[in-house]
Amino acid sequence: MEGSSRSAEHVALFRALETSRRRDRLFDDRLAARMLPPGYRAVVAATRLAPVHRWVVRYIDTRYAGGPRASAVVRTRLIDDLVRAAVGGGAAQLVLLGAGFDNRAHRIGAPVAFEVDHPATQATKRRRVPAALARRVRFVPVDLTADPLGPALLAAGFDPAAPAVVVWEGVTNYLTAEAVDATLRALAALLAPGSRIVFTYVDRAALDGTGGFDGVQEWHDAVRRGGEPWTFGFDPAALPGYLAERGLRLAEDLSTRDAAARYLAPLGRDEPTAGFYRVAVADA
Repeated sequence: MEGSSRSAEHVALFRALETSRRRDRLFDDRLAARMLPPGYRAVVAATRLAPVHRWVVRYIDTRYAGGPRASAVVRTRLIDDLVRAAVGGGAAQLVLLGAGFDNRAHRIGAPVAFEVDHPATQATKRRRVPAALARRVRFVPVDLTADPLGPALLAAGFDPAAPAVVVWEGVTNYLTAEAVDATLRALAALLAPGSRIVFTYVDRAALDGTGGFDGVQEWHDAVRRGGEPWTFGFDPAALPGYLAERGLRLAEDLSTRDAAARYLAPLGRDEPTAGFYRVAVADA
């Protein structure tokens, strides 16, 4: 990988646009715009005007079928809530695995925060985040396709005796089956009882074309053009057994469309989201 991840920049853009909403926003990520290249920052700045915001959101949702923007927004809010619940329940460590431009280490309080990511994307983020905030995070440069996760986290000060909440958002669908397996096995061996893993994945039926999901081909084509094609998915029906074989227990599994019904519908927001993009929670 050369330079930062395009998908990470797009998710940061979607979070920045949500933050610039005048009302009924799902979260406030004021660092998101700082993660963006100049062109995207200019777009976000212009959306402080409500008509411009409406136009930009409508353009994105029309141009990119399948609902990637709103799916990213609702999954962000869902994962925020899951992380806050875990920290409130005693998780003493937050691990952002494949962190991209995720700012939860700053938005959600945790005693200790680790950011694990590919060195190229991590280097870009460290240049864009304010230095005073960066000092609060332990950065762990790891390529999950090649580097062992456990030793890197331990070397950075991770405490295997303390409960943790791990967020693995927007990553598994870009990895190989072997890398996903190795990562989950490493986490199961490393995490203390009472820890949780929150991860996203693409329904396997969306990859092989058997699911009949709307918008999946357009979304997949868009990420392929950006040089980051989807390579892996889970079968939701098989996920509980898969996790059990690796010493983990599935606690929750829902699509971003389900999350939209929870978060957007009560606000009267009708925005396209994906039935094939899912958020799962596994207990160690």
